[in-house]
Amino acid sequence: MKIVVIGGTGLIGRQLVSDLAHRGHEVVAASPSRGVDSVTGIGLAGAFAGAQVVVDVSNPPSFADDEVLTFFQTSATTIAKAAREAGVAHIVALSIVGTDRLQISGYFRGKQAQESAYTQSGVAFTIVRATQFFEFLGTIADGHTRDGVAHLPTFALQPVAAADVAAALADIALSSPLRGIIEIAGPERAPVIEFAGTWLGHRDDPRAIVADEKAGYFGAPANDRTLVPADGARLLPTRFEAWLAAQPAGEQA
Repeated sequence: MKIVVIGGTGLIGRQLVSDLAHRGHEVVAASPSRGVDSVTGIGLAGAFAGAQVVVDVSNPPSFADDEVLTFFQTSATTIAKAAREAGVAHIVALSIVGTDRLQISGYFRGKQAQESAYTQSGVAFTIVRATQFFEFLGTIADGHTRDGVAHLPTFALQPVAAADVAAALADIALSSPLRGIIEIAGPERAPVIEFAGTWLGHRDDPRAIVADEKAGYFGAPANDRTLVPADGARLLPTRFEAWLAAQPAGEQA
């Protein structure tokens, strides 16, 4: 079948496009750099022509609160309209575990708006909420660093490998629409400081690490339930130790 991946040149998109192509499908990696703009709608009609499935793994060019909300809301609405007109049978959208619990965050408000646009689109859909990626741990550490000290949160996280997320999305794209939400996560749950601190150690990062129970998540209050999945989530296979072993060590990696 023909599958269009919006955000097909990003971290998840590249791997998803490769996975689906290896399974024998016709895949279009859609992004502004390839002439497809999901906000303005430029290029969508051509990309969607003959497509059965659209997978949205896009991200905004700016993470400012207002711009994030505008991007996700406008992009999803534009994609849904183009999908209806092209007769697309299934939209799969990648979202985040905890989206509905962390609405104080501008990014999560944007993801909620994106989810709502797809659920109300009139096109059969599946919303896939994933936990934070292992690949995002460095960004988490950086976002909680002040004066050279990483003030890492102590609430629970259950991160997942990006490659596992891409493989799961490929499976879901090739399945019947759920018309609802599925959660996916890594197999291990531990405090943020354990995952991020271990990552910094692997990188030989010189930053001091402090456990900060009040750190929240980039300033948004969070607890042990905020970013972890509910019972019944689909747990993906890669363990943190195995993923870490595959990453180059040292600061210059």
